[in-house]
Amino acid sequence: MYLQQRTLSRTVSCSGMGVHSGKTVHLTIKPAPVNHGIRFVRTDLPESPGIRAHFNSVVDTSLATVIGGEDGSIVSTIEHLMAAFSGLSVDNALVELDNYELPIMDGSAAPFADLMIGAGFETQAGPKCFFVIREPITLEEGEKSVTLHPAPDFRVTCTIDFPHPLIGKQSVSLTISEDTFRRDIASARTFGFLREVEMMKQFGLGRGGSLDNAIIVGEDAVLNEGGLRFPDEFVRHKLLDCIGDFSLLGMPVIGHVVANRSGHAFHNAFLKKFFSQKGAWETLTVHDISDMRQIRQEALAV
Repeated sequence: MYLQQRTLSRTVSCSGMGVHSGKTVHLTIKPAPVNHGIRFVRTDLPESPGIRAHFNSVVDTSLATVIGGEDGSIVSTIEHLMAAFSGLSVDNALVELDNYELPIMDGSAAPFADLMIGAGFETQAGPKCFFVIREPITLEEGEKSVTLHPAPDFRVTCTIDFPHPLIGKQSVSLTISEDTFRRDIASARTFGFLREVEMMKQFGLGRGGSLDNAIIVGEDAVLNEGGLRFPDEFVRHKLLDCIGDFSLLGMPVIGHVVANRSGHAFHNAFLKKFFSQKGAWETLTVHDISDMRQIRQEALAV
């Protein structure tokens, strides 16, 4: 776990198609100064409005995580890029794009992660500040639930349950580090069912979706050549989405997220509850390894 803030060593760019809009977009990620956070800028709009990557900026979660500004500008489908920032411990970056939806790339966070790894990282002078969980926080609604427990590291446990023979009930639990993110999470792709994809396209949605950027599940087989990247790729992608959504707290978390059958909308509702329960967490600036040892000892004692 990095104790100093990080940004990229140089600017990187990519281009691709938005999975829902079908529109081509050019994306540029630039280094940013200490305490800048992650901010998006729409270079295609007058005055290039900016939007902070924060849960208070979320304006829609029906198909993806969408953030918006006071001027009505939006940036859509940010969760995979945000997961890459979080998984690689990038605190500060400026993201410029010339359309409203991020490129879907291959349907995972790996292309974004590879871009940033290729650029390299710069350790900055400012120390990191963390949300440290002191008491459990829970949100439940029917079969959906999210709980954030005290823990010595950032850990995510995710469970899904789909009534389909190729998916069913799957669970995965990982302590999130740069290594585990790159090896076990980043390349897990988004997925959809063939019948739903066909229906979405009839309604003008999912225009950019294809076998090149999503796992397509038929009645009795995965339609992608080569099959799955992991035996449990479905739940690993949901874990990836969870990391991206939780990054919208604006600071890294030291705690254990347990998410059951949740999604973008439920994650956003949980983050709002999180901020309403200020007695269950505190923000701590970690100046050196002794501070982190103390935090971990206190978490293990809970």
